[in-house]
Amino acid sequence: MLLDGKQVELGLWAEVADVFVGPDMDDALRRLRALQHEMDRRYAELARVRRRKVTRTDPVDVIMAVIDELAYYSAVTGSKDQREEFISLVRDLTARGRAAGVIIVAATQRPSADIIPTSLRDLFGYRLAFRCTTDSSSDIVLGRGWAGEGYNAATILPEERGVGLLLAEGGFPRRIKSAYLADADIYGLVDYARQLRTRRTVA
Repeated sequence: MLLDGKQVELGLWAEVADVFVGPDMDDALRRLRALQHEMDRRYAELARVRRRKVTRTDPVDVIMAVIDELAYYSAVTGSKDQREEFISLVRDLTARGRAAGVIIVAATQRPSADIIPTSLRDLFGYRLAFRCTTDSSSDIVLGRGWAGEGYNAATILPEERGVGLLLAEGGFPRRIKSAYLADADIYGLVDYARQLRTRRTVA
């Protein structure tokens, strides 16, 4: 499930996604409510069979919902009530989803407290901060106090493209470098993903 207010980032992957949502708050809320319902259905089934989580041998797919740009849905479009519901749904899906095979990935270019509330940020087990303009913006992504400990994404130089600080569960932020993908590279990956899906459907 892909949600992209700009349409052009995740939109390149739309043809191999099960669901693609553009700049439409009503559709975004409808899709997230449906995902929440599916998560609750899975937990009811887990409770019935006395299990705590979905495993790779279960006959259910993992569902990944990717949100870009989070700020668009949480602070820009829709009514105040809709924006609050959006954040509430994302918070619930992030908090409870993983054991049911529901994974949330969210990205924003504006790391500020009104975009990423602490109650939401702290639910993510993995946090990646690329170059930020201030120490506080870095801490908003990674967590309070990391900049003072020397893990500060504001110190990443503008020419260090793709460099970021990755905080994984229970660890310390580590400096990583991600690969740059041109549009042609992404379309190549989309073509490959389409082929894999076709093979799985035929099999």
